[in-house]
Amino acid sequence: MTSRPSTPGPEEETPKLSIGALSRATGIAVETLRTWESRYGFPVPERKPSGHRVYPLDAVPRLRRIAEALALGHRAGQVVGASQDALDRLLVGTAASPVGPSSGIPPAEDLEGLLRLVAAFDAERLTRTLLGDWGRMVPIEFLEERIAPLVVAVGDAWKSGDLEIRHEHFLSERVGDLLRSLRLPFEERASGPLVVFATLPGEAHGLGLQMAALLLASVGCRILYLGTEVPPPQLTSLAADLGARAVAVSVSSSSRGSATTAAIRKLRRSLPPRVALVVGGDGAPRAQAGIDVVRSLRELEDWGRRLVAGRLPASRRT
Repeated sequence: MTSRPSTPGPEEETPKLSIGALSRATGIAVETLRTWESRYGFPVPERKPSGHRVYPLDAVPRLRRIAEALALGHRAGQVVGASQDALDRLLVGTAASPVGPSSGIPPAEDLEGLLRLVAAFDAERLTRTLLGDWGRMVPIEFLEERIAPLVVAVGDAWKSGDLEIRHEHFLSERVGDLLRSLRLPFEERASGPLVVFATLPGEAHGLGLQMAALLLASVGCRILYLGTEVPPPQLTSLAADLGARAVAVSVSSSSRGSATTAAIRKLRRSLPPRVALVVGGDGAPRAQAGIDVVRSLRELEDWGRRLVAGRLPASRRT
């Protein structure tokens, strides 16, 4: 007498993975998986009775194919939401010609290659390279590992005489345009609290502010970007008129000092208590009551998530 294979009963479950286990099985960072779920609707979690999120085992092969497509240079927006058949067709079509040194585009980790593009004022290739990096990374990684190191490297090269001020201006305009274009899709979908972005008079550097605006837009904040050297009374009246939840101010090392610190304190006193004031950048003052000072992009991202979740308390006047 032969026995028939058993089939799962209603009380049995197919295997499920925690997000940590899914990350280990695919080699994809946990934060990247969460971002893909939010931005592209995959991977799709299920909820256990305890409320914990788990993922089906059959998500693993598809995620591995997605990682393979990204390694070949395809954008996350193109492949994360694609079906398995579409991924297979895409990989067959590009496996013979992967992106690499022969493409003429510096590898993502080649900072020297990016500096050469800046030195040559090669706007088209610089933008194309950075867009390729954007497609392979989540926003925080792109800003931390690509944009911030490049900005610092160009500044150091200018100070050492290897590059000129015109190179720094070129980078600022090109990267500023890129960051604005990357922020727009997030702004179109954002429904979170409104944050007003500006620098105070005397601070002409705007790239740090652009990076911060992109990062907070990516976590769901609505953005009103005013740019550099905005008088504090205008910030105060605008925040009140529009019902903004926060004002974000960037301070570079060039404007660090007592005058800037005093201006920030004055701005805090003039803002309504419900409006948070967050300050970042190399020249940001020390933390003080009523002013949220962030020292890194990671801290800013965490601050933004708490703002969106409604977990920031009203600020006290100083």
